Amino acid sequence: MSKRAKIILGVIAIFFIIALIWFGKKNKKSIVEYETEKPFKTTIIKKTVATGKVIPLEEVEIKPQISGIVDKILVEEGAIVKAGDLIATVRVVPNIQSLNSANGRVKNARLSFNNANVVYKRNKKLFEKGVISRQDFETSELNYNNAKLALSNAQSDFDIIKKGSTSGLGSAANTNIRATTSGMIVEIPIKKGYQVSKTNDFNAGTTIARIADMTKMIFEGKVDESEVGKLVKGSKIEISIGAIENKKFAAILNFIAPKGTEEGGAVQFKIKADVTLDDDHFVRAGYSANADIVLVKKDSVLAIKEALLRFHKKSEKPYVEVKTADGKFEKRDLKLGTSDGENIEILEGVTLDDEIKIWNKVSKKDKKKKE
Repeated sequence: MSKRAKIILGVIAIFFIIALIWFGKKNKKSIVEYETEKPFKTTIIKKTVATGKVIPLEEVEIKPQISGIVDKILVEEGAIVKAGDLIATVRVVPNIQSLNSANGRVKNARLSFNNANVVYKRNKKLFEKGVISRQDFETSELNYNNAKLALSNAQSDFDIIKKGSTSGLGSAANTNIRATTSGMIVEIPIKKGYQVSKTNDFNAGTTIARIADMTKMIFEGKVDESEVGKLVKGSKIEISIGAIENKKFAAILNFIAPKGTEEGGAVQFKIKADVTLDDDHFVRAGYSANADIVLVKKDSVLAIKEALLRFHKKSEKPYVEVKTADGKFEKRDLKLGTSDGENIEILEGVTLDDEIKIWNKVSKKDKKKKE
């Protein structure tokens, strides 16, 4: 073999060796090693959040017993009052027709009284002289007393229509608006000079003030129909109030509405819970709040991180890839339980000793090789 041929063969051999080394490295790079993670025992708590507000358990509306104009307001919002305390006074603006009718009744009653008075005095003298019998005298006396009472009643009715009160009523005058319960004045929706109307069969009447017991507050919110069936009356929940940071108030669920209302295409059910207050925070009526409600709690269950789950394309059933003895991975179908959004309970499919592939995370060794 000539020297030239040997050189050519040597060059070809060198290129062949270089090619083998290059392809070997390329194949080596294509092998990806994944990190793994084992199942673990944990407590899984599934919660829901109900949005709502904190309101007083008892709130009373104070309404006038007579229509008129607000003359004085004697308290301010935030004031503490007791039952019977004077809140406001109302000046009556009489109805002309009613006033005229009442005045007519007073005149008729006075005529009847004057007539009965004359008859009574005359019969009294005749009875003293023995001209008429005792029965005739007592009849005239009864008529006189009835006429006197009728005049007094007619005059009182006239005074009430004209002024809203009469001397015979004393402290029970209709123009004085008093608290009917003890508590805090949380709202006074009227001002001096406002016209107010009394409550009757056709009119709810004007609210003068609202009084509430601010020591007894409840949470009122709504939950979705998909979760209301999991709620249990008497359950302990936690209330977070937007205006009070880093503080949660304990509460007990005491009401779940039997009927829902449709809002935005979803059916919502009202719930209520008694809130336990403390002396360090003043909770105002109407604060917006959220309730953390535990739907399911399972202690010491087998679980994996929910991020490890994969799903079959056709059936969409969950599975994971478990490392085998030879270092490869095999698919394992799973039966799932409760999830808290981060961890999920495993009912069937894997054990505590299995190593589950973290499908979106390669090993550190493999990263270094790539670098």
